Amino acid sequence: MIKVGIVGGTGYTGVELLRLLALHPQVKLQVITSRADAGTRVDQMFPSLRGFVDLLFVHPDEAHLEQCNLVFFATPNGIAMQQARVLLDAGVRVIDLAADFRLQDIASWEKWYGMTHACPDLVAEAVYGLPEINREKIKSARLIANPGCYPTAVQLGFIPLLEAGVIEPGSLIADAKSGVSGAGRRAEIPALFAEAGDNFKAYGVAGHRHLPEIKQGLASILGGGVGLTFVPHLTPLIRGIHATLYGKLTRDVDLQALFEQRYAGESFVDVMPAGSHPETRSVRGSNRCRIAVHRPQGGDTVVVLSVIDNLLKGAAGQAVQNMNIMFGFPENMALNIVPLLP
Repeated sequence: MIKVGIVGGTGYTGVELLRLLALHPQVKLQVITSRADAGTRVDQMFPSLRGFVDLLFVHPDEAHLEQCNLVFFATPNGIAMQQARVLLDAGVRVIDLAADFRLQDIASWEKWYGMTHACPDLVAEAVYGLPEINREKIKSARLIANPGCYPTAVQLGFIPLLEAGVIEPGSLIADAKSGVSGAGRRAEIPALFAEAGDNFKAYGVAGHRHLPEIKQGLASILGGGVGLTFVPHLTPLIRGIHATLYGKLTRDVDLQALFEQRYAGESFVDVMPAGSHPETRSVRGSNRCRIAVHRPQGGDTVVVLSVIDNLLKGAAGQAVQNMNIMFGFPENMALNIVPLLP
């Protein structure tokens, strides 16, 4: 059994980590930090956890995180990079659910995130935590950069095509939609019910922080640069990401067989039958990505539909999946969750 700490346990990804870890048979929840809510019972803030989590939020200065085997950072960007080195030096492994260690190009990271990186040397050590690509590296990693939600859905959809070399890499398109929980648990006008409800809009068309992360991941698969147009949208959903991906085929291929064979051994990627149209609600509350692949009218365009729960496979669920791999637990431990319906 391992002792686990969570830094920043009051956001949506934090409470999802708590929900998953509370029933993990190999985890003891050691400490959960919060500056603003130190001393408050966790189940007072989140009544859904009554009977499952019997802890108080602790101020970070009093948390003794060095006594943990693993610490999750469910914090805004820029926090984990300030604390990771001390924990790693103490022998604690770290999984960061924010973006501090995702981009290998430090200048690019500083441009997109608007701050100076506190520990650029650790970025080279960090393993990008997409298990379907980096499972072997994750096993021995000390520091995991948990992927973003959009990048997870987009990369899982493009991976089989790029690995097989059957699409033009210079003209990829990712048209993606997210629920409002992707913006975090903050009081912001765009996320208000009266603003987001009964509404649908694109944002970040000129450039979104997840763009360089997606391009980096796709380029590593291809072994060279990719051209990607990425357009995110906000939908009146609480949870869910739907990515519609487009590529131009360079040769004939059995697309259904290609995807089924690539993900045959993956517990959390479900390639649906030919002609399917996966729905966000079919993965709600689960760590699963559902994918369908189409070739409209038998032309040279391939369309991939990829759906995930942004808080699970797009955040906390994938983080627990990475933890399981790191510590040699069954990869699906505490993650065999049937999606919620309705």
